[in-house]
Order: sequence, then C-alpha cells, then structure tokens
Amino acid sequence: MKYWAILGVGVALLGMPSALGGTSTLKDAPKALVDEAWQIIYRSYLDRSFNRLDWQAIRQELLSQPYGDREAAYRVIQQALVRLNDPYTRFLPPQAYRQLLLQTQGQQVDVGLTLVESGELFRIQAIQAGSVAAKANLKVGDEILAINGRGSDRLTLERANLALRGPAGSKLRLLVRREGKPQPFSVELTRAGEIPRTVNFQVLNHPRVGYIRLSGFNSRSQQEMQAAIQILQREKVQGFILDLRHNPGGLLEAGIEISRQWLDSGVIVRIQQNQREETIRARQRALSQLPLVVLVNQASASASEILAAALQDQGRATVVGTPTFGKVRVQAVHELGDGSALVVTVARYLTPKGRDIAAGGITPDVLVTVDPSSDLELRLNPNLVARPTDPMVAKALELLSTKISNARHVQ
Repeated sequence: MKYWAILGVGVALLGMPSALGGTSTLKDAPKALVDEAWQIIYRSYLDRSFNRLDWQAIRQELLSQPYGDREAAYRVIQQALVRLNDPYTRFLPPQAYRQLLLQTQGQQVDVGLTLVESGELFRIQAIQAGSVAAKANLKVGDEILAINGRGSDRLTLERANLALRGPAGSKLRLLVRREGKPQPFSVELTRAGEIPRTVNFQVLNHPRVGYIRLSGFNSRSQQEMQAAIQILQREKVQGFILDLRHNPGGLLEAGIEISRQWLDSGVIVRIQQNQREETIRARQRALSQLPLVVLVNQASASASEILAAALQDQGRATVVGTPTFGKVRVQAVHELGDGSALVVTVARYLTPKGRDIAAGGITPDVLVTVDPSSDLELRLNPNLVARPTDPMVAKALELLSTKISNARHVQ
C-alpha cells in the first residue's frame, strides 16, 4: 500500500469489488457505488467502533434507499461519512480526485490515445502523432481489454479516458487484443511530462552554509534532495539549513527516503494501524554528517512534520521556528469504480520517541517569532529561497556558526 501525507492525506490507489454481486459493472449501478464506499470504510477505517456507530445497520439503511443517478449516490456517501465525525475521511467526486492527484503527483498527462466504445470494450480510434502511444506497439483498431488491470467491461468511456491520464513518469498498462493475433498482449507506456520542482537551494556565507528549501514531497523530491546535498557539499559548505516552512506534505515515501539521506541509523517513523505497528528505519546511507538546522512553522504539516520529528528525536538536527500544524494521520485514498475516491483515515504516525504528532505538532528546540513579510513571501512562492535577513534563517546561521566552531575545536 502506498501512503501519501499531504495535510494528512495518505494515498493508496485501491479498487474494491462490489458486494452486490460478482464483477457487475458500476456503469449503471449507483447503489453498487454506495456499497463499495461502505465496504472500504468497514475494512480499513482506523476507529473500529466507527465513532460508536452501528456500521452494519448503516449499510442496511443505505442499501434500502433508491438511487436515481451517481449524484444521488455521492450525496448519500458524503452524508454517511459526516457521521464518523472525522474531517479527514471524506468523499472526492471525480473532478476533486483528479485535483488531488495533480496536487500530489504533479502534472496529469495522457499518452495520445482516443478510445471509442466497442460493445463492452474499447477500441483505439486514433493515435496522436509523436505521442507516447505512437511509439508503442499499438494500432488504430486495437481493442483494449483492460487498463491498469481493471477490465474494460467495468469502466465507462469517461472513466477509461481518465485512467489513460496520470502523473508524468508513471506507468500505464494496457491489455490489448488485435485482429489476426491469437492471444491478447500487454503494452506498458510511461507517461511523459513535467513534475513540479520541490527542492531549491543556494550557498549562504558567514558561515558557509547550504540552504535547501523543500516545498513538498512528490516523486522527484528524493532525487532533487540528493542532488542538492551533493552539489552543496562540492561547494564546501560547513553545514545545512533545511527549510520546511509552508510544506504541506505529499508523498510519504519521499519523506522517508529524504529522512534516510540525513540519518545513518535509527527509527524514522512508527505507523500504528489498529493493533499492528510498523517501524520504518534508516539504512546506513546518510549523504552528509554536517551540522543541520531545520526550519518549521505553523504550515509545516504531515510528511514535513514526520521528517522534522525524525531528525529532532534522533538528535540529528536542531529544529527552529514555531510549532507545526499537528495533522499527521495516515489516510489511504481508495479509487472507486467510477473515478471518484474515498480518503480514509487508516492509521496514525508516531515519532521515533513515540510522540503522536497529531496531538499538537512538533515543538521546535528554538522558538523564533514569525516575520510577517518573510512568511508571506514564502507562502506565495514555493520556489523562493529565503534571505539571510529572515529571522529564522538568521537564527539558524547563528546556531550553525556555533556548531561549526565547536566542531573545529574538537578536531
């Protein structure tokens, strides 16, 4: 399962069969959609008391109602989730789900295919010249039997076209049947396009320090952070500032891997789900041992809080700024059959020392009052690098100067 943590939104793209019978299509079954949503909550929700609700009785209540269309199903699902009294467990209509993907995974791109319905399947009507699809083993007239493992007979044309789109760099798997070929065959495509940059850096002087601003966590953040650390070390910096202010989170896996770039050993985060606990650790592969200061503020959330807490609890970094947002629960996003989705709270994060971040966020080792003008600039521009006159950066430079001086005396 893949978790994301964007303001507490962890994402796992999961499909679940309907309880209303076999592999019946959701094309014309709003009630099946309601039951699919109910099952997801039943199987994965963190609170097994369901906020002291009789969730089985709620299922009977939901399935006893008539549903004229998908919009009616959407309204009922939303009303049922409100009863859980959990603002982070929520329903996303198709458009809102696409926006979430865009926010966390980057630009949504397609592969250059135009599909039309062909019975219960889809047929390739056109292939855009110069596209990813044009370079693959695909032809006009090919029938698409499955998209990313989901049978075409279970998809509307709208949903099939949505499934062709995805974040740049992601894979698309098609099961194809071609006239004249005895057996279906698989085609894998890699979507092309840009993924937003999340890492910006520069060298600050007096002392010579590498400043890195991490504005989010996406599929490129780990590689960008690695490159930044390596470039700055070649520039002979003597310490680092890692700026996590206004970082709302993103892909948790990226946060874990970035933690490993700064930590040689020890626990990074503990994930508790019901009676189970998963411990995620460093792997003896830290890229730098130089002194480190981490900057946070009230808008540092989720994956950025996990990263800051790991570095703080392990004694790897001094955390400077204001208390963080304090929203770290694991949410999994379950994609439903019609392209909508459920965001469901499934677990909680604990720091290496067992602190529940959601109980009040991360308290910095050194508190520094927010400068309104600097804070506004950072909030409005994720690619901006802070100036040395920024009060939090100035405090970080002061702390690093002391650390660097002490390190020289020890040597």
